[in-house]
This record gives sequence, structure tokens and C-alpha cells, in this order.
Amino acid sequence: MAMTSAGSAAKISGPTPGSTNYGAMGMVTTLFFIWGFCTVLNDAAIPHLQNIFGLNYVQAALVQFSFFISYFIFAQPAGKLIEWVGYQRTMVIGLLTMGAGALVFLPAASMVSYGVFLLAEVILAAGITILQVAANPYVTILGPPATASSRLNLTQAFNTLGDTVAPYIGGALILGGAAAAEAKKVNVANLHGAALTAYRVNQASSFRLTYGVIAAFVILLALAIAFFKFPRVEVTRDFRPASLDSTSKKDSIWSHPHLYLGAIGIFIYCGAEVSIGTYGVRYIADPHIAGVPLEEGAKLLAFYWGGMMVGRFLGSALMQRMAANVLLAWAGVGAAALVLCSLLSTGHVAEVTILSVGLFNSIMFPTIFTLGVAELGPLTSRGSGLLVQAIVGAAFIPLLSGLLADHLGIHASLIPPLLCYIYVIFYGWRGYRIAPDEAQSEIRAV
Repeated sequence: MAMTSAGSAAKISGPTPGSTNYGAMGMVTTLFFIWGFCTVLNDAAIPHLQNIFGLNYVQAALVQFSFFISYFIFAQPAGKLIEWVGYQRTMVIGLLTMGAGALVFLPAASMVSYGVFLLAEVILAAGITILQVAANPYVTILGPPATASSRLNLTQAFNTLGDTVAPYIGGALILGGAAAAEAKKVNVANLHGAALTAYRVNQASSFRLTYGVIAAFVILLALAIAFFKFPRVEVTRDFRPASLDSTSKKDSIWSHPHLYLGAIGIFIYCGAEVSIGTYGVRYIADPHIAGVPLEEGAKLLAFYWGGMMVGRFLGSALMQRMAANVLLAWAGVGAAALVLCSLLSTGHVAEVTILSVGLFNSIMFPTIFTLGVAELGPLTSRGSGLLVQAIVGAAFIPLLSGLLADHLGIHASLIPPLLCYIYVIFYGWRGYRIAPDEAQSEIRAV
């Protein structure tokens, strides 16, 4: 998922550009791809870590918890960092932080320590958060204001491309060892002492290659960004995600129901999206569902994320003919119906329906975000900050799904996403509406 601009009030110094700076666009677009790739790579890493450490679903969900809690912790500091050092240096810092996180995977694999793996996730995600807060608004000012949305949609498409590619590559690189162990009929339960340690070290070695390459790539990209001649950008204090507290009801974001209901929507949508991705591989690999080998299951998950990429193009076209809230509600209906169908079925039907949910997920995040900040006026920055932090739902909902999977079976992991999509339907049908007094105040202000 790509974070949307948190209320930009920045401009390019000097003459206003009459055309898009394609060189700078190309460099920044690469960032969208790499953080999308690294985010979804967790979907392949989780089942492998389960095998290595013998984790239950709740314990495995701590990977996503560690990753997405960084959004809540580092979003506000990242906005402040832009004030201090500017967009370009902030992007460099974000990439170097990502590289540091990727490098921590190397000792984690050598030590075979789950705690160190989780630490690596936190650092990696901190870097991604910094990049998101800087890159999204920066894209909007790299050309004429009239085409800002087009530029942001293009970069987000590359973000989803990274989401789509990651399961296939992750399945081959990370889960390749797991497939080999399955082929050799290795029974981990029968291993003890030195034999168990040797097995874990061998299985964890796939992380060293994968994240070593990622570390090298993002560090080289950081150097390229550092020396690239970007347009100079003037940043104002209005840009950064503002404090959420307020002493006046007039200035309070909490006086706008469509905003805080939208924040709930972002929280649960991100939770549903990540929950399905987290357990998707294990879900279709379960012998009582589809019985697909783990490595193949990871590759099939590319259809889930690929559906989101296709859906964004379809959604953009459909929004020319129907209201955004209506499309959001129908997307919620489609996602809920597919999840329910998968929940009540097995075999190929359960596999295809759960992978198809991505198509309906595609328009949810940007649409909820847009509806949530509508008509906020001077409070747009604060409202955006609240919605950005609501992404932390991706840390908590998978934990709930994991708890149900541990006690009721992997099928039950779909119950929280189903309930989440029902809320999305409500928000598109009614929750998005601006209170009449708010709308009137906006009219009077005009």
C-alpha cells in the first residue's frame, strides 16, 4: 500500500515548471517499487520463519506487527525530518535506514534468532515509512499541479508492481529451502540439539542472500539519489503531519465524523489486506483447503497483489462514470462475497476466490483516504496525519486472524477480513458523508 500525501504545502523554488521533471520522476518512482517489493516479501518470509522456529500463527503474525507498528511510530518524526533536511536528504536517510534493516537480516539468519528477525523488520519498515512520507508529496510537485494526481497514480502503480513481483521472487529465493526440505521428507519434530541447529541455520541461509541483495541495491540507490540533481523544493511547516491534539473544537479533527470514521476504515482495510497476504500462502497450502506446496503458493499470491494493480487501472476508469463512494461500497461487497465464498469452500474454489480479493482491494485505500479528508480545509494536514497513522491496523488485525487460526483452524483467519469489508461497505454507503453543519460552514466560507 502506498501512503498518500499528508497535506503538502511545498513548492519548487524558482520559476514554476511547465512540464513534468521526468528524470526526477524516474528516480522517485524506483522508491515506490522497492518499498512495495520489501513490504510484500514478508508474505513469503512468514511461512518460512514458521517452519524454522515452529511458530504458531499468532507468533508468526509478530512479523507484520513489528513491520507496521513502525508506521505509527515513525510517520510523525519523518515529517519533522523533512522540515530539517528537505525531501532529497530525507529520501536518502530513508534508503540508508532500509539498508541497515536489510543488513540486520544477515546476523539474524546466522544466529537463527527470531527476536533479531523482528528487529530487522522494525528497522526496515522505519526506512520505508520515511520514504513514504517524503516521496508521495514530492511526486505531486514535480510538474504542473493539474497533473499531480496522474503522477501519483503512476508511481502507485509501480508500487503495486513491486507487490506483484515480490511473492514470485520471494517464493523462489526464500521458500526454495523449505521446498527442498519437504522433498527430502525432513521431519523437524524429530530433530534435536546440533541437528536442529544445523537445520535451522541451513534454512535461514536463504534470508542472507535475499536481504543482502536488497541491502546492496538500496544503498546504491541512496547514493544515486544523493548525487542526483533534483529540483530545489521549499518546504513549509504546513506540510508535515501535524499534531493530533487541539484545544478548540473549531480546530479539532474530531469534530468531523467522516474523517475519524475514515480513519477506522483505513485501520481495518489495511488490516484486512495484510491479513489475507500474511496467511494466504499457508491458507492455500493447507491440505484441507487446496494443498498447494509452499513455494508454489507464494508464487500464486502474486495474483492477489497483481489483481490490485489491474484494479487500480479499472477503478480509475470507472470513477469517471460513478461516484467514488458508490464504487467503494460495491468493492466492499465484492471483497466480502469472495472472502465468504472462500471461507465456506475448499479446493480450487477456495484458492481462486481468496486470490481474487485483491482486485476489489485496489481502490479502497486511496478512495477512503480521499473521502476522509474531503472538505477539511485548514485541517487537511492534521486529518491526513491521522489517516496515515491508521495504517497501523495492519499490525493488529493479522494478530487477531492468527489467534483464530490457532484455535479454530486456518479457515477462521478469514473472519476478521470479512468483518472489515462489511465496515468498508458501511463507509462507502453512509460513513463518508460530511455532516450538514460542516458542509454549510464550507459554503459560508466560500
